[in-house]
Amino acid sequence: MATNSVVASADQTCTYTINVQTGTRADSGTDAVIGIVLADQSEEYIEIKDLVNWGGKMPEGHDYFENGNLDIFSGTERCLPGPVCFMRLNSDNSGYKPGWYVVYVDVTTSKPGSVSKHQRFTVEQWLAVDEPPNQLYAERSNCPV
Repeated sequence: MATNSVVASADQTCTYTINVQTGTRADSGTDAVIGIVLADQSEEYIEIKDLVNWGGKMPEGHDYFENGNLDIFSGTERCLPGPVCFMRLNSDNSGYKPGWYVVYVDVTTSKPGSVSKHQRFTVEQWLAVDEPPNQLYAERSNCPV
């Protein structure tokens, strides 16, 4: 019986609200396309290739991922069987000064009839080829071991 309810919940639609805090270091902002993968402990995942086009919620004309910004995104995707506990943030390295310093990512998952689940991923890392760790992604896991 429990297995059926897990499968059913995976077929439901959840609202994912993602808050991204850009750092305030020199040249922290970016015009690159930013995507994210969210996963649960069972490694089921959803992938959002372009956060801004998927669910940018800032006023029209807002410049996302700029120095000091807290940017908000929200959209619907299939529900994961378990709570989000892993994220992989990535940059396509496009645009002027594509390097980007990320402080944190907050993810809130809402499903009708359920309590919202919140997860904070502390990043404190550059997504850049010219700043350590010289990579265009950051992975963080808060999944139980």
